[in-house]
Amino acid sequence: MNQRPWRALAALTATALLLTACGGGSDADPEPDDFAQVQREARGQTVNLFMYGGDDGANRYIDEVVAPAARDRLDVRINRVPITDTALAVNKVLGEQQAGRTSGGSVDLVWINGENFRTGKQAGLWQCGLVELLPNMRYVDWSDPAVANDFGTPVEGCEVPWSRAQFAFVYDSARIGDPPTSLTGLLDWARVNPGRFTYPAPPDFTGSVFVRHALYAQAGGRDQVPDGFDQAAYDRFVPPLWQTLRDLRPALWRAGETYPANEKELNDLYANRQVDITMTYGPAQVTSLVERGQFPATTRTLLLDEGTIGNTNYLAVPANAANRSAALALADLMLSPELQYEKARPGGWGQYPAVDLDKLDAEWRDRFATLPASPQVPPYDQLSRNSQPELRADWLPPLEEGWRSEVLRQ
Repeated sequence: MNQRPWRALAALTATALLLTACGGGSDADPEPDDFAQVQREARGQTVNLFMYGGDDGANRYIDEVVAPAARDRLDVRINRVPITDTALAVNKVLGEQQAGRTSGGSVDLVWINGENFRTGKQAGLWQCGLVELLPNMRYVDWSDPAVANDFGTPVEGCEVPWSRAQFAFVYDSARIGDPPTSLTGLLDWARVNPGRFTYPAPPDFTGSVFVRHALYAQAGGRDQVPDGFDQAAYDRFVPPLWQTLRDLRPALWRAGETYPANEKELNDLYANRQVDITMTYGPAQVTSLVERGQFPATTRTLLLDEGTIGNTNYLAVPANAANRSAALALADLMLSPELQYEKARPGGWGQYPAVDLDKLDAEWRDRFATLPASPQVPPYDQLSRNSQPELRADWLPPLEEGWRSEVLRQ
């Protein structure tokens, strides 16, 4: 969801979660026995695909690559439903299930990860187990904890991996001749170059991960912060973090009186030379932004000594999906080597594949190996060196609310 896919859900009471998780499924269609049955049932169906609509590259990829392939190979159509927040889709599924709509739901497939997945899993919202029928799941390395766990929540057959993501800071080398090599150095650079740096306001996905990077630096490294939320650790590490970010505000763009709402707004500031650094969980797409003339050709990627945060984003099928078979068939197609390759092309969307390249046959390994190198973005293995794991999803709400109350409103 890149993010974007994981924004925290609106408050759900424990009682509502329990009722939904224990709710019926008696009205649901019988489960298919094999993928051939899935394909037969999928023909002629339309998948209501709910996904964050603010990523132009993602939208083009679905409309221009995935939709034609689904039509031609599966006889499946896609109704791409753009949303501003993945929580809207999850809340829709939750509301339908609480109303007893255990089949015929309005959401068939969701681009998702993080807190939204965890909360939905607790509520029994996802179709679990059937993803094991998908042939292209054989290309996934489930021994990798960053794939098998979604922000610390075990996937357990309830999601289909779609993309790998690695957070990156991106800068204009024509303006920054000696770029910083650590998060602490980046904050120092911002202080001596007032007005040339900012970050999106949490709970925006990009702004929130920046805050987690700052937390790691403040704590003395990722290994100092417990994976799951711990109040004692919060009380130890987070108040000094808020002080650091409050002290940084006067050096930010417009003296921190306002923040970009999201990555797109930050990219616009960077493209218009109002700031010298932007940031993204999808650095592979930076190449196409340069090629289209939106970013200067002197754009480069910072490589931090301590590494950056990486994760995986996924596709989930609601348990009450009206077009369950078509959603499963589409998710399998989107995981195929061919569509993963098309997604990885710098001139396409430019997202890192969720498939393990070592599990592909020689032809596809060779094709991925010949993807053009980018002067703006280093190869994934270099970018992901010292990759830092995400905190478990239960850290996100307290960090985001804490930023609003302790940094934004101070």
